[in-house]
Amino acid sequence: MFPNDNFLLQTPAARQIYESVKNLPLIDYHCHLDPREIAENKRFRDMTEMWLGGDHYKWRLMRANGVPEEYITGGAEPYEKFARWCETLGDCVGSPLYHWTHLELRRYFGWDKLLSKETAEEAWDFCNGVLAQADFSVWGILRKFHVETLCTTDDPSDDLRWHAQIRASGLPCSVLPAFRPPNDLGADAPGFAAYAGKLASLTGVKIAGFSDLRKALAARIGFFHENGCRLADCSLEGYAYAESTPAELDEIVGGALLGRPADRLGARKFMTALLLALSAEYSGRGWVSQLRFGSLRNVNSRMTRLQGPAAGYDSISDEPFALHLANLLNAMEERESLPKTIMYTLDPSANGAVASMTGNFQGGGVKGKMQFGSAWWFNDTKAGMRAHMTALADMGLLARFVGMTTDSRSFLSYTRHEYFRRVLAGLMGEWVENGEFPADMAKLAKIAGDISYFNAREYFGF
Repeated sequence: MFPNDNFLLQTPAARQIYESVKNLPLIDYHCHLDPREIAENKRFRDMTEMWLGGDHYKWRLMRANGVPEEYITGGAEPYEKFARWCETLGDCVGSPLYHWTHLELRRYFGWDKLLSKETAEEAWDFCNGVLAQADFSVWGILRKFHVETLCTTDDPSDDLRWHAQIRASGLPCSVLPAFRPPNDLGADAPGFAAYAGKLASLTGVKIAGFSDLRKALAARIGFFHENGCRLADCSLEGYAYAESTPAELDEIVGGALLGRPADRLGARKFMTALLLALSAEYSGRGWVSQLRFGSLRNVNSRMTRLQGPAAGYDSISDEPFALHLANLLNAMEERESLPKTIMYTLDPSANGAVASMTGNFQGGGVKGKMQFGSAWWFNDTKAGMRAHMTALADMGLLARFVGMTTDSRSFLSYTRHEYFRRVLAGLMGEWVENGEFPADMAKLAKIAGDISYFNAREYFGF
């Protein structure tokens, strides 16, 4: 049977550590689930809608296997899409998707056979039968996997009505918004003026310069805070630190409002000032700020035009960012407005840069105030997680790590937490077996439990 009970647990110590954490609740503090689907307790028509819709991990492998786009994002019949994925999976030797797929089939559907071209029809009928059961809905999934808290990713202009509906529903899982400024909030973005107009309409703040924009965003942050938000998230592709004066910022914003996008330097000055302004708001409310570096999005422009963003045409960037990140965090610290911060890099070669950066700004009596965020996107694999946690252990304090998050658009991704806990237990078990840490199983269970659940609960203060 694959995967078996000892999957990724190669030592007796690893198995003992995993047993101590496997049933802990889940805190999924960053995901891209649709709050409307949660509010409406969505049910899914079939396995293709639930399992393949929006899953660019699977789409990329199907394309690499020569599957025509009609059977990936096109108009082919649902079963035909499912069958093509099953055919591709059979060749996924060494791929984390082979692991994830079979964990999902076992944990969600109770399917304990291997998925392949030969078993596609049987799996389709079996799993669709499970989907049709009364308790197989979004709420049923959240209960089944003991999801205690999840944070969606929300535009500052969102009215958060679905979150309000969820709160009133009695769902025991806490579903909270997270504040994520969009790309249109860049002074070089074509949509800047329209987005600023939307903020002005929502807040009643007439936006003519940077201070007005800051006031409008502060109002939206206050609204999000009243609705349970305690996290912000920002993706910083190509970011570079640049200082500015108030007059320069007003000129940059004024030009952008008139349809004159900022030049490259102006855009960097604006973004730095915006991040500093936002950090002061986050810090004052006790929020956690998430900063993401190292992604290169929508690389295939032709296919992005045809299919839109988040369709599987992104990759890892090797653009230098450490000096810019250091300058940004230092400017926040100088202003005494550095919030609790989680920093992620998509480039694994930069693990050391981020892990070592956390040590420069710890303090204030906060355990793990500065976090090296979990292995992300292309790195949420066995190899990526081990590399991330090893770098953190080498250069920081692994025991204070706030653990895994799915970063997913799929309700079938909660097995990622199991996968992470198995990798964590396996890594710690190796250290014990190699004589690199004492075989104090009570202490090891405590550390693994903190990383898997308790650190996040304390850090975020949900």
